Amino acid sequence: MSKSGPKPFRTNIKDVPLVPGLKKEDGWVDMKVQFLIDEKTANSGRMLVGWTVLPPGAAHEHHRHANVDEFWIVIKGNGVMYTDEGEEASGEGDVVFTPAGHWHGFKNTSDEDVVLAWGWSGAGSLEGAGYEVPDSSERA
Repeated sequence: MSKSGPKPFRTNIKDVPLVPGLKKEDGWVDMKVQFLIDEKTANSGRMLVGWTVLPPGAAHEHHRHANVDEFWIVIKGNGVMYTDEGEEASGEGDVVFTPAGHWHGFKNTSDEDVVLAWGWSGAGSLEGAGYEVPDSSERA
């Protein structure tokens, strides 16, 4: 019996390049982001798995996705997470789920790197996720 569709995929964090072209004005502030499993590399159209390192002061500013649910796990370090309700402390071991359409983000407020493992359900690319940042009037 032959299987159709995507084939199983395996990679290693050390072999995955950083995502190029992430801009501060789009909320990506000094982050090191890798897409470990995505549409481009693994033919995964409904899921993306990522790894992010946020050096001290780095942030993924307020943003939301119209088309994907997101989770993250704080593997190392601590900082502040953004939600629809405001900000709250977040640290090692926290597992956070954000349904599609809700504002969220994370800022490293510590003196060491923060490492996040994260993923999306619903799309395998940034374009497919429906990524959005607040317009300038909402950022004030």
